[in-house]
Amino acid sequence: MTVPNSSSYLSCLWVSMGSLWSEGHSSSILCVDWSPGPTGLVASGAEGGELTVWTHEGVILGRLVLPGQEDVTSATFSPAGSANLYVSHGDAVSVFDPRNLKAPVEDFQSAGEEEINALALNETGSSLAVADDSGAVRILEIPGGKVCRSLRRHTNICSSVAFRPQRPNNLVSVGLDMQVILWGLQKTRPLWTLNLQDMAEEEDDHQQQRPGQLFNPPLAHCVSVSSCGNILGCAAEDGRVHLMRIGSGSKLEQQGAVKAHTQGASQAHFIPFLSHPYWMVTGGNDGRVALWDLSKHPVVAPEGKAQAAAPQRRRGKSGGRRREQALDKSKPKEKSEKAEAEEDDAAAEKQQEEQKSGPKLSISHGDKVNWLCPAVLKGEPSVIVADQSTNLTVYPLSQL
Repeated sequence: MTVPNSSSYLSCLWVSMGSLWSEGHSSSILCVDWSPGPTGLVASGAEGGELTVWTHEGVILGRLVLPGQEDVTSATFSPAGSANLYVSHGDAVSVFDPRNLKAPVEDFQSAGEEEINALALNETGSSLAVADDSGAVRILEIPGGKVCRSLRRHTNICSSVAFRPQRPNNLVSVGLDMQVILWGLQKTRPLWTLNLQDMAEEEDDHQQQRPGQLFNPPLAHCVSVSSCGNILGCAAEDGRVHLMRIGSGSKLEQQGAVKAHTQGASQAHFIPFLSHPYWMVTGGNDGRVALWDLSKHPVVAPEGKAQAAAPQRRRGKSGGRRREQALDKSKPKEKSEKAEAEEDDAAAEKQQEEQKSGPKLSISHGDKVNWLCPAVLKGEPSVIVADQSTNLTVYPLSQL
């Protein structure tokens, strides 16, 4: 089913500071992508096999229901141009000309071992990464869709994948096994693996838990890589966005986190078209959308707070040993006061750090976020939000 060009399909109802794009779907929207080319097209996929292509003004250009009506779980435009749109449904990937949705240009059947959750293309559009429910990541050659590599290390659903910009042989994958894996594609093996649960426990050790406060396990939902290729951001079920810095030799140099949401964080995307590569937009199950400037976060700028933080952790450990030695009652009061002073200093430093790294813009969207897509629409930096509804919401970022 295709829909002719008509402004009647455009609905721009302002909701707080956002506008609605409606009538493109009849079921919940699961994914969105934007082509940064001259056309500025937007594609959205929904439950029941619904695929819609929009102009950058929110006018429906075409609409289609895929045969089999399997949920459209991921959609991505080729970075080589907006002529090809890759769409996952079930265990298959279909390639469309976004200006003519009548039939796929190519079909890659059984591209995934099980249902596909995410797609990612490298910078040249010559490799397509496919993440599925089995935990496997397959690399397909483009064009043709031939499987050239299979990456197996996740023990649960692989939820998101991203190629590292400027490093064509590096791919990052995350999953519901709480693992973040950086792959070296030349040898088809992990360069390193990070367990987010270990990382979260380390964070919690330095924080006081409020009475009744619950911590969800950090199941990894979405991963993004900054345009410089050195910073990873991973949205997780514990409400945090976990950050990792990659150094020379693709080694993991540093890690940390941002308390982004009061419930699970479902989306985190670096924004490549703002003033620097470390702007990030996040969304969560708390119905909030937040914009972050991470340029001064310790993981991003390790010469500042990060180097100062390491001695603090060492002092904390030595303080623990001193407290154990308090059985020697020579100067118990002096040692207790010193330990308390160190804890106060650490808490004050942590509070200052959190205040500085707070969101620059916070939007009460009101519904659980399924997908976020940074985009430039009508010349204005924006973020497109897909939620449980049948509409897209566009929020401008012009307040910056």
